[in-house]
Amino acid sequence: MQVANKKLWYLDNGYSKHMTGDASLLTGLVIKHGGFVMYGDNNRGIIIGCGDIGVKGNLIIENVLLVKRLKHNLLSIS
Repeated sequence: MQVANKKLWYLDNGYSKHMTGDASLLTGLVIKHGGFVMYGDNNRGIIIGCGDIGVKGNLIIENVLLVKRLKHNLLSIS
């Protein structure tokens, strides 16, 4: 069984959105109903929310998608 490090973020140029599966990392979380992201292997992830990461006045990454069962945190650098 592989355990993901919830604090680690991967930089990826293959995705157009920032994504996480950990709601506790997000501030201002807005629950979404519907929507999908496509992965490189043509599988889809279900979007369940969107929020920001960071503390006001410091680095903030906006519009980070909360994706159901996503095991890694991804920062888009496209």
